[in-house]
Amino acid sequence: MQKNDILRVCIEEINNLGFGVAHAEEKNGGRGKVIFVRDAVTGDVLDARIIKVNKSYLIAKIERMIEPSALRATDGVCTAAGCGGCVYQHIQYEHEAFLKRDYVENAFRKAGLSDVTVGELRHTGELTRYRNKAQYPVANGKGGMMAGFYATGTHRIVPMSDCALQPILFGEVVTYICQFCDRNGIRAYEEKNGRGELRHIYLRTGAETGEVMVCLVVNGTHLKNEDTLARELMEHFPSVKSVMLNVNRENTNVVLGDDYHCIGGRDYIEDVLCGLTFRISAGAFYQVNHNACELLYGIARERAELTGKETVLDLYCGIGTIGLSMSKNAEKVIGIEIVEEAVIRAAENAARNDITNAYFYCGDASNAEKLLERAEAAHGDVSGATVIMDPPRKGSTPELITYLAKRNFARIVYVSCNPDTLARDCVLFKELGYEIGEVTPVDMFPRTGHVESVVCLTRRLDVDMRR
Repeated sequence: MQKNDILRVCIEEINNLGFGVAHAEEKNGGRGKVIFVRDAVTGDVLDARIIKVNKSYLIAKIERMIEPSALRATDGVCTAAGCGGCVYQHIQYEHEAFLKRDYVENAFRKAGLSDVTVGELRHTGELTRYRNKAQYPVANGKGGMMAGFYATGTHRIVPMSDCALQPILFGEVVTYICQFCDRNGIRAYEEKNGRGELRHIYLRTGAETGEVMVCLVVNGTHLKNEDTLARELMEHFPSVKSVMLNVNRENTNVVLGDDYHCIGGRDYIEDVLCGLTFRISAGAFYQVNHNACELLYGIARERAELTGKETVLDLYCGIGTIGLSMSKNAEKVIGIEIVEEAVIRAAENAARNDITNAYFYCGDASNAEKLLERAEAAHGDVSGATVIMDPPRKGSTPELITYLAKRNFARIVYVSCNPDTLARDCVLFKELGYEIGEVTPVDMFPRTGHVESVVCLTRRLDVDMRR
C-alpha cells in the first residue's frame, strides 16, 4: 500500500477519536492492515484515499461515498471542517451513546476486568451549547487577527468564532477582541519567532448566572491598551463581570501560565450548581457542562449512600463542588486539594453557602503518607470516612490507592474522566481487597470522544489491611 492509493472498504466500527475502522484486503482475499478513515461511520461503504502509511496501519480520508451508513447524522453538522473537536458530530446520538458505553466496557476488558458490569450511559439530552469554558488560539491572518481552534494534530488554526458547543456570546466576545486588536495594532503571538502579544482568548461563564469571565493570555506582563479593552468589553457585553490577564512567556504548548491579574471588574465569576453558589477563579477547575455535572454528582451521591452520620473525605476536591454538594447528607466534609488557591476558594464557597460542616486542606495526593496529617490533626482519625475521589485524566497514583487500602476505607466513590486510567486503578483496588461495583458512564461531553464514569469500590469483609 502506498500514499494516494484508493481502496474500497466497508467500515466496521468507530474509535473514540472519530475514525472509522476497516481492513485492507490482501491479494489472497485475507484480512490486511487496519485502515483508520477520518469521518467514516460504522456501515459506510466508501472509497478511501490513503494519506499515511505506517508499518502496522494506514490512515485514509473519504474519497467517495458509495453507500452511506444508516447511522449517519443527517443534520446539525458543524461547518468548521477540520477542527477535530466534535469527533462524533457525523453520527446519530443513539450510536454515540452506544460507542461511549462500549469504550468504557472495553477499557475494563483490556485491563482484565471483563466481569465488571458497565451500566447504560446517562446523559441530559443536550447536544449543543453546553460548554461553559473555551480557549481560542489566535493568529495573524491576511484580513487581521483571527481566532478559532487547532486542526486535528496540528497548530494550524481553523478560523471560527462560533462553535456549536459554546454559548453564542463567546463567539461575539472573541470577534470583538480580535477587531479591537486590529484597531490598536496588537499582533497575535507567533510560535516560530516568539513575537506578538496575544496568545489565547480564554472564556468562562456561569450557566445559571450568565456571568462571563474574559481571560487574555499574553506573551508579556501587559497588553497594549488593556484598560481600554477591559472597559469596552464590560460596556459592550453587560454579562462580562471579570476581565483577567494571564502571563505566559514560555515557548510551550501549555495554554495558561501561573500569573493572573485582574484588569477589569472582579477576579472571579459566580455560578449556581446543585443549589449552591460557587465563586470561580480563572485558574480553578470547574466542570465544563453544568447540567451534566449535576447529573454526575447526583450519581456519585447515590453511590456514597450517605445517612447524615458519615465523614466524607473529598480527595482532589478543587473548589469543593462535589464535597459541598454532599454536605447536607453528611456529618462532616473534609476536602483535600494540591492547589492552594482552590483550597481558599473552597473554604469561601462553604462560608458563602452557610455550610459549617465542611473543611478544606492543602495536600499532595502523590505524598500519600502525609496527605491527611493536617486534617487528622484537626478532626482526629478519619479511617471510617466515605471517600470521594475525582482525579485528573492521568488517574490516581499507586501510592494513594495503596494508602487508602492500608487505612481500610470501607467505601470509595471514584469519579473519572478517563476510562483507561479508571480501569487501571480499579485493577489495583481489586488486588488490595476491594469489590468493584457497577460502572456508570455519564456523557459530560456530547459529540466528543470523552466520557466520564462513576464507580463505587467497597472493602471486602474478609480483608483488613490493618492486621
